[in-house]
Amino acid sequence: MRAVAVVPSYNEESVIADTVSALRALDGVERVVVVDDASADYSATRAAAAGAEVVVNGSNLGKGGSLNRMLAGLQFEALLLIDGDLGVHAAEAGKVLEPVLAGDADLAIAAFPPPTKKGGFGLTQGLARGGIKALSGLEMRSPISGQRAMTRAVFDSVFPFREGFGVEVAMTLDAHRAGFRIVEVPTVMSHSETGRDFAGFVHRGRQFADIARALASRALRRGVMGR
Repeated sequence: MRAVAVVPSYNEESVIADTVSALRALDGVERVVVVDDASADYSATRAAAAGAEVVVNGSNLGKGGSLNRMLAGLQFEALLLIDGDLGVHAAEAGKVLEPVLAGDADLAIAAFPPPTKKGGFGLTQGLARGGIKALSGLEMRSPISGQRAMTRAVFDSVFPFREGFGVEVAMTLDAHRAGFRIVEVPTVMSHSETGRDFAGFVHRGRQFADIARALASRALRRGVMGR
């Protein structure tokens, strides 16, 4: 079994070529597809030059929307999702892909080391971590990590993805509810971090709201199905 790596990207011209090159060097990856979300820079051009297949959205759809548009017709045995801003750290994706290709897990999620600079106050991560534990019993170090490998069976069970910043939380809960084996894999991945400025707080506020909605929808679904 080999994987197709799909990379959602938006305005990542400085690192997207490194991300693509790192993924293409992984033994378990047969194709790298970059979904450019109507970037205003040269991300798409640089991704293509690095050897990726590139699909460009006509308008900005957001991460979930981009993935849903691209993945609906894509053929693969295993899927690797990697954010465009990882750069050379995308090489760590091999650790995430390994348990899926070996048949030891159905969904593998990259666990990140602690951030190198202070961002928010941990409210968003705490909400996601606590919500997932309450609804599934899973204890997660990186509950909103977007770096994930999964089998085709997992994908078919959780697709289409929830749009917005709740995509990862919803995916984890849906896969757990369907009975799939989920593991977190320690990595030394690093990507762009938001700081304690106005833009950073706005971003984390949107994340918090989207994750809260994702948790509420899964809690409601669990309650309805449990009756």
